[in-house]
Amino acid sequence: MSPLIIVLLAFLILTLIGAPLFVSVGLATVLAIFLIDIPYTLMAQTGYTSLTPFPLLTIPLFVLAGRLMEVGGMANRMIAIATRLVGAYRGSMGIVTVFACMLFAALSGSGPATTAAIGSVTVPAMKREGYDVPFAAGIAASAGALGSLIPPSNLLIIYGLVSETSIPRLFLAGVIPGILVTLLLVAVTFIISVRRGYGGSEARFTWRPFLNAMWDGKWAIGAPVLILGGIYGGIFTPTEAAAVAVFYALFVGLFVYRELTIKKVIDSLRFTALLTGILILLTPTLAFGQLTAFYDVPATIETAITSITSSPFLVLLLIGIFYIFIGTFMESIAQVILFTSVFLPLVTSLGVDPVLFGIFTVITCEIGFLTPPLGANLTVAARVSGVTMEKISVAVLPFIGAYIVGMIILILFPDLTLFLPNWFYGLSR
Repeated sequence: MSPLIIVLLAFLILTLIGAPLFVSVGLATVLAIFLIDIPYTLMAQTGYTSLTPFPLLTIPLFVLAGRLMEVGGMANRMIAIATRLVGAYRGSMGIVTVFACMLFAALSGSGPATTAAIGSVTVPAMKREGYDVPFAAGIAASAGALGSLIPPSNLLIIYGLVSETSIPRLFLAGVIPGILVTLLLVAVTFIISVRRGYGGSEARFTWRPFLNAMWDGKWAIGAPVLILGGIYGGIFTPTEAAAVAVFYALFVGLFVYRELTIKKVIDSLRFTALLTGILILLTPTLAFGQLTAFYDVPATIETAITSITSSPFLVLLLIGIFYIFIGTFMESIAQVILFTSVFLPLVTSLGVDPVLFGIFTVITCEIGFLTPPLGANLTVAARVSGVTMEKISVAVLPFIGAYIVGMIILILFPDLTLFLPNWFYGLSR
């Protein structure tokens, strides 16, 4: 039997019996090293090099900044701004949830964190307005996934490190796709809410309450302006921007809104440690990715797919189907690390820009956040809503459709993704 088949079978068996993903990948990697007689020091070397890149600090810093902004009062003020902006229409609170997630996504960089921050406030509010609770939780889960697309994004950082693509360029490329997906989610929320008669009990839109909410939330709105403005103004790097965001969140929470306490800061540090502990996946998954080169996996896959079609659209569609399937049981970070090295050479050979492929990859990962049995956003939404993950899984199906439509639009019209980075930095080489 081929060594590659043995390794894949070992990985699948370990995954199916419920072993943690880093254990499954790690043991499969050790088995592969043994079968092709490579020194075991590869794991140690990869373990060291995988955790040394300076931009990797960006992930825990943005998670911490987002958590501090949530418990320090910024999330509530963003919800207030979104509420005053939308007004009293059918589905208004659902649409508020989507817009608030879009705003908070520019602070947290994480899909589950965005779902927790916004959903914990808006899901009870939707319940009071008569929304079906699984549907309300589905809105929070699907809109929360925007945290992985709208900059800053933890998954885009990981993709940038693995593919050696400019992280600021990736951040800028996520803006228009993020707005597009937001509008699609709003459309789905509105259509379903109108059909079911949800919402419409708040005051209609008027300028004065909206401007008052904007003034009260000016420090919250100032956070993404500071972070992204600093990056693209050349004042600091994404990693430095993340550190600035932490200090900004501490300053605003402690001295402006005065809702941040020492206990909340300690809880935020604990939350950050738990959420970023998933970075333990970096060592085994990077080593496993390196071993795919020894087995000529990228070349084999390229030959197999191009024998079916050489159309970039169809190739991306096939990869998207695979990513969505694999995302049902694999963590998004592992998915990005493992398969970027496999598929990126194929798509670039067909003329697909690595930046476009990065945004495409993240959108497929967002769908993975919404698909059981793993579904990180579903788990968070179930916790904040008090309903089962199974019921929410059914409620998010229309929103998954919105993500798929968005993915297809971006494949068909790549300039939607590439316009801003090419305009700001020039054409990529």
